[in-house]
Amino acid sequence: MLLALLQAQAHVLDGAANLATIEDAAARAASAGADVLLTPELFTVGYAPRRLRSELDPASLPGLHENVARIAARHSIAIVYSLPDVQGASWKITSTFVDDAGIVRGSYVKVHLFGDGEKEVFSPGDRPATIIDYQGLKMGMIICFDVEFPEAVRAAALQGAQLLLVPTALGRGYESVSTTLVPARALESQLYVAYANHVGVEDGFALGGGSVVADPFGQILAVGGRDEQLLFAEVDPQALEKARAEIPYLTERRADLYRGWGL
Repeated sequence: MLLALLQAQAHVLDGAANLATIEDAAARAASAGADVLLTPELFTVGYAPRRLRSELDPASLPGLHENVARIAARHSIAIVYSLPDVQGASWKITSTFVDDAGIVRGSYVKVHLFGDGEKEVFSPGDRPATIIDYQGLKMGMIICFDVEFPEAVRAAALQGAQLLLVPTALGRGYESVSTTLVPARALESQLYVAYANHVGVEDGFALGGGSVVADPFGQILAVGGRDEQLLFAEVDPQALEKARAEIPYLTERRADLYRGWGL
């Protein structure tokens, strides 16, 4: 399976401009033969938690979902995208998987909120990674800061995830998350991890790029710089099986002991 990652700058509160960027990426990714396009955290409306809460009209959200679904169907490519979910006074950060026919296959609510802005605006989820069976692969969805917790990634692997799709909004100065932590998560939980970030500055927040795909051996298959680009990586289930056979981290866990250790 060929995976594409969008790394770009979003326009805060300009859904039309961001949808145009997603459509351009979907068209290019589909032309290259990609099956899935992963976009960054809150890219559809821009990453600016406090402004979203004060200025975003929740009534616009269904239309944004519908437009991404149309883009996916128009270009025959699955898309993972991120939007706020608003239920009364409760705001949450979500990602949604829409398939190549424009049908929603699943959604996920971010569990680990990062920074004062997110914690002021959003409520955390409490469910593990959403797992989707698509074109013969089990794909898990988590968001941004979630991947920095080994428990979240391991839980996805134990649910059967072979590929973990992670929209993010990683600021500059945290490059080690892309270069060190994401490959380590892929290695220790023996799955592919795809991590798609913004670039540029959104509402005063400088975003670092560095989108990355790591394989189950912890090898980096694709990595972005600080400019806008479309990245590609091949996901090979046989490589995953080989990694799990060579070093059986998942099957040789001692969960009975760990519980006694307070884990």
